[in-house]
Amino acid sequence: MQNSKMQLKNRTYLYALDIIKLIDFLEKKDFSVQVLSKQLLRSATSIGANIIEAQAASSKKDFCKFFNYALKSANESKFWIGLLRDSKKADKERADSLLKETAEIANILGSSILTLKGKK
Repeated sequence: MQNSKMQLKNRTYLYALDIIKLIDFLEKKDFSVQVLSKQLLRSATSIGANIIEAQAASSKKDFCKFFNYALKSANESKFWIGLLRDSKKADKERADSLLKETAEIANILGSSILTLKGKK
């Protein structure tokens, strides 16, 4: 289990770096891009931050709470990436790749939460 926690932590860190690269590539003079990219940066980087917080949790309930926050941030990130893609502000191929990674991370988090709650 410890190895899978490290893999998820590293995966979300690399994911956050990819989000930063996407945002740095966007045209910043467009006001909507400024707003959407700030929202995306907050939600996408929050995923890994909440996983780190979960590692310092004092109880299983607290651990699960931080994984829930991370899942909510992943779902929010999917929304912002989709908006950037569909409004043609972001490259479709790059956005689709990030959407796929976001969905995979969200699935891992969701599965982990169900396991923690004893529902899987």
